[in-house]
Amino acid sequence: MPTFGEDVRTGLSKENKSISSKYFYDAKGSAIFQAIMRMPSYYLTDSEFEILETNKAEILKLFTADEGPFNLVEFGAGDGLKTKILIEFFLKQNVDFTYAPIDISQDALDNLTNDLGQRWPELKINPLHTDYFNGLDVLQREERRNIVLFLGSNLGNFDPTGANLFLSEIRAHLKPQDGLFIGLDLQKNPHVIVRAYDDPEGITKSFNLNLLNRINQELGGHFDPMKFDFYCSYSPETGEVRSYIVSKTDQKVRIDSLDFEAEFKQWEMIHTEISRKFRLNQMPALANNNGFEFISNSLDCKHYFVNSYWKAK
Repeated sequence: MPTFGEDVRTGLSKENKSISSKYFYDAKGSAIFQAIMRMPSYYLTDSEFEILETNKAEILKLFTADEGPFNLVEFGAGDGLKTKILIEFFLKQNVDFTYAPIDISQDALDNLTNDLGQRWPELKINPLHTDYFNGLDVLQREERRNIVLFLGSNLGNFDPTGANLFLSEIRAHLKPQDGLFIGLDLQKNPHVIVRAYDDPEGITKSFNLNLLNRINQELGGHFDPMKFDFYCSYSPETGEVRSYIVSKTDQKVRIDSLDFEAEFKQWEMIHTEISRKFRLNQMPALANNNGFEFISNSLDCKHYFVNSYWKAK
């Protein structure tokens, strides 16, 4: 697996420069993203909270339609804030389940496990410090069903080919009748979407430019963030928000640990992220084309966001 430095060198050597959005989330980047989620214009978090809170009884019926205990598996659980809505309700209903968060951050898992243990001592927890698919392989050794939570519209960070490959890979690590409960952001008024990703407070700009600070701190880079700007665009035709760091001037930037110098022309861009928006009528085909049976959609009151439940065929 390529390292941060290798990916930076490769990405900044290309004609169309890019750095993967997965590198947004160092400690500072994660803190900035928490601020983004609190922005009034960033509707995604509140929309998914509403879905989970309003539909938790119906969600439980979906998850328990096949009798017997199950693992509630969460990809990239973080602080588990949204999932706690379901956990609390399931416990009150005396549901037989084990919560199995999967995360590559041991600190995140430790913090989450400690918090949940203090809040609900009766909760059965099986934290897995590994990548998603290795974690599913561990859980498949048990006879119980696995229901995977993939919340927060993270599938939108893939291009269409990458999204299908990722979904097919999830299916390959599940048994028939296992479930996938996935959050997806929907296409809507383009002005609403643009405001969520190009906020006037400049928080999303700071989130992107923090990539340059991370290169400086971890790789010995000499980026001056003041010489760069942030730009994003939304295409209603493709449903894609595309985010960029933009060089304000001709410049060369050395990265000491890579023994590498990145050269930028004025207004040259570094592509950082795709945030793809989906149409509601795409859900059945998206499920069926990747080995799942589409079961049900849950929506917020504005129909901005969907949590879709699929079963592995």
